[in-house]
Amino acid sequence: MSVPVRTVPVALEGRAYDVLIGPGLIDGAGARLAPLFKRPLAVVIMDETVAGLHGARLRASLEGAGITVREIVIAPGEAAKSFAGLEHVCSALLDLGLERSDLVIAFGGGVVGDLAGFAAAIIKRGMDFIQIPTTLLAQVDSSVGGKTAIDAPQGKNLIGAFHQPRLVLADLDVLATLPARERVCGYAEVIKYGLLGDADFFNWLEVHGAEVIAGAPEALTHAIARSVELKAKIVAEDERESGARALLNLGHTFGHAVEALTGFGEAIKHGEAVGLGCALAFRFSRALDLCPSQEADRAVRALAAAGLPTHLHDAVGGPFGADALIDGMRQDKKAEGGALTFILARAIGEAFVAKGVDPAKLRDFLIKEGAAP
Repeated sequence: MSVPVRTVPVALEGRAYDVLIGPGLIDGAGARLAPLFKRPLAVVIMDETVAGLHGARLRASLEGAGITVREIVIAPGEAAKSFAGLEHVCSALLDLGLERSDLVIAFGGGVVGDLAGFAAAIIKRGMDFIQIPTTLLAQVDSSVGGKTAIDAPQGKNLIGAFHQPRLVLADLDVLATLPARERVCGYAEVIKYGLLGDADFFNWLEVHGAEVIAGAPEALTHAIARSVELKAKIVAEDERESGARALLNLGHTFGHAVEALTGFGEAIKHGEAVGLGCALAFRFSRALDLCPSQEADRAVRALAAAGLPTHLHDAVGGPFGADALIDGMRQDKKAEGGALTFILARAIGEAFVAKGVDPAKLRDFLIKEGAAP
């Protein structure tokens, strides 16, 4: 049975765009994108893996619509989101002699989207770009909302800019080539949306989550579309994360600290860190008497059932020191006046911003969770 293309609008005044979700979008990209070009030239930024799997399809589609294609291929992996990676991409863009009105296409997962989007934001003081995300995680999260960034030694995504894409094409077909681990990583961001703000969606995922991870087209389309709808609503209300948008970071304060201690490598991927972070956030909420035990337990069970880590000892690269984790959390972008800010929960679907969290209570919690004193 054919799955129709879904359109989810991101309603930002003066910068509104659509997220298209469905099969065959890469093959039809040329026809869809042609009206956006002021001159028929596209620069596609992708990593070596995506170039080998899908690069020829996108090139053929664009060239079939009369668009000249230039490609910048980077190494795969989080390490590309660095000053060196940004310099490489920016230099390559400048070498092509681009005009400010030319379009950049970010074709890949979250790393490529973040890096290419940030480069587009700063080259010639801002070029338009298009997101064609190729991982589940990127389709439901990082390709939507305009956050672009690179990592620093001090922490993840600390250097970046808000720069909205002109269009997002989330092609379901490319997800079939993802390794199982990457599917589970993407699912962490899907279930995060239910945990933070939609209990009904969480209930649906408890029943259909395995279908989403397996790539069943109807379940996958619904999960991506609902995730994007929830994110788009929050982004439209708070584009620059001064309030409600911080809720999208559920699990990220814990998760980013673990990622930093493992060197942003393959030991724990971002989606796995988010899953672990969501489990820790719900248990920390319970420890602070903010969330009933049955709600925290249910959240953790759903994360574990998807194959995500839910305890510190599940994360490769440990054991982690409690103080080292807290130091990493102090680099979090939500921190204010040196005080720790977390996204915690009163129940499934009821996350909130908790400012001024007591470091002593956090340290005690982390030690009870297995962190080294």
